[in-house]
Amino acid sequence: MKTNVPSQLFFSLIRNYLLEFLPKTRNLSPCTVKAARDSINLLLDFCTNEQHIPLLQIHIETAGAMETIKGFVIWLEEKRNCSNSTINHRLSCIRSFFRYAAYEDPLFVSMYQSMLSVPLRKITKDKTIDFLSENAMRVLLSTPDVYTLKGLRDAFYMSLMYDSGARNSEMISLKICDIVDTSTPYMLVNGKGRKKRCIPLMVRTMELYHRYLRKYFDASAHPNDSLFYTIHNGKRFPMSVDNVAKFITKYAEMAKEKCDEILMHVHPHMFRRSRAMHLYRNGMPLVLLSEFLGHDNPETTLIYASADTEMKRQAIEKASNHLVNTDFLTKEPLWSSDDEMIRKLYGLK
Repeated sequence: MKTNVPSQLFFSLIRNYLLEFLPKTRNLSPCTVKAARDSINLLLDFCTNEQHIPLLQIHIETAGAMETIKGFVIWLEEKRNCSNSTINHRLSCIRSFFRYAAYEDPLFVSMYQSMLSVPLRKITKDKTIDFLSENAMRVLLSTPDVYTLKGLRDAFYMSLMYDSGARNSEMISLKICDIVDTSTPYMLVNGKGRKKRCIPLMVRTMELYHRYLRKYFDASAHPNDSLFYTIHNGKRFPMSVDNVAKFITKYAEMAKEKCDEILMHVHPHMFRRSRAMHLYRNGMPLVLLSEFLGHDNPETTLIYASADTEMKRQAIEKASNHLVNTDFLTKEPLWSSDDEMIRKLYGLK
């Protein structure tokens, strides 16, 4: 790794970190490695686009400077509209890389230590969840024109994401072989921490799946090919997160013209939340819901119970209605035919 060119040292560290240290030494999942790569790429984008430093002239002292990291955090918030949780995730990934660099070369220890002084954002524990009603989701899923290639792809993607409750990252990483078409079809998902789960799929989703396969793959398709892809310069690449967010926003805007229940800002994760809330309201126990969603900690799933004010209202009404005297709402008061009493009530006597 020894080199006299600062930028070469920086990019050598990045390469070893992403290709050797994380996947082989640490044995971390491809999703974790991808998150680290995306975060480092964003930092490089900030240096090139905002600080106007040519890519090959970026070195570790520049990328790791306090001014750079502080500016990077502000850029994530103001230019990319990232939430506090996303900013914290990106910052944590950057810190992890520079901690690795400090282990590789003690000269970078002070840089890593100063980086720790950039605080993580405070996350407010809000128990409200943004999700779509069943009617709104029905309208949204029926919006794409399935008689066009892109419309069919987008309809299948959104239907599968809702049906399975999968994370967007899990959807993008799906292979053809991950959809198993048997008498009881299901989907295999590689979740966080390399945890695999099996999710049953509905008939309507499988109908779209078969139409999608016929249109997007031929006999030469390999089971390990990406299920969802885009084509650039004649080559296939796995679909990107930005691509998914773009077409979901487009269909949400179209659906809102037909249904007022569509929220203003519909994002991919809302499909997962909506599916979870709908299953919970239809009687799925929280233990099963936690398994369905692939939560490491079952307590994470409690947020759906905490957020569902409608179910609380119905339960309270069911438990309390027989205790509350509502006869006065239906029965005529005793004095309704007593003219003298009425006059007294209205101050006429």
